[in-house]
Amino acid sequence: MLAVFDKTVAKCPDALQSPHSAPAASVLKDGFLANHFGSLHPGSVTVNLGSSGLIAYSLDKQNPLLPRLFAVVDDIFCLFQGHIENVAVLKQQYGLNKTANEAIIVIEAYRTLRDRGPYPADQVVKDILGKFAFILYDSTSKATFVAVDADGSVPFFWGTDSEGNLVLSDDVQIVQKGCGKSFAPFPKGCFFTTSRGLRSFEHPMNELKPVPRVDSSGQVCGSTFKVDAETKKESAGMPRVDSSYNWSSNY
Repeated sequence: MLAVFDKTVAKCPDALQSPHSAPAASVLKDGFLANHFGSLHPGSVTVNLGSSGLIAYSLDKQNPLLPRLFAVVDDIFCLFQGHIENVAVLKQQYGLNKTANEAIIVIEAYRTLRDRGPYPADQVVKDILGKFAFILYDSTSKATFVAVDADGSVPFFWGTDSEGNLVLSDDVQIVQKGCGKSFAPFPKGCFFTTSRGLRSFEHPMNELKPVPRVDSSGQVCGSTFKVDAETKKESAGMPRVDSSYNWSSNY
């Protein structure tokens, strides 16, 4: 799976940018990275999100134990890989029917978070038990919601191109193609949102600090992020949609 978001929609951490990364064309220009993804995965599907970016997925070469799913509900798009162990509990919690799959559950969890809060976003992700990585995009509010389970069970990477656009994929070679050395594994036990950036759902009150990655040639290759036990941040909760200010600016 692949998602590319314009920097105006999802600003990735500056620490992902490697000083040694070779200049590359914008991953969004002329469908550069989407075309490359399509050439590697014939039969893949690409959804153009206009100026916000794109998402693409393929059922080709997938791990049967960590299947990929795609769903769209009310202009909310979700790419999901893996499986949720407490599906029945979450379906009941969100009032979903028996046919709802993991991608639908994530969309409904996000909608509950967005519309009926205030809920702490970290708790919503923590309630999802299993092996997973997901990418969600709400085209109405131009908001992103990305997360990986606490063990990092699904291979999942993120990076930035020369223009600061965000690239996410389960295929490290796709990310390298668009980002050069400006990429890293997505931090396990973490989630990323458009307005609040990267946070740990296991340690929601702590800041995350970047730790530069160094490749075999000694060059910096993006950064990993570790929980900083010394620093605290404000609550991860967010106001209701009908509150006096827009929820998305606090999400």
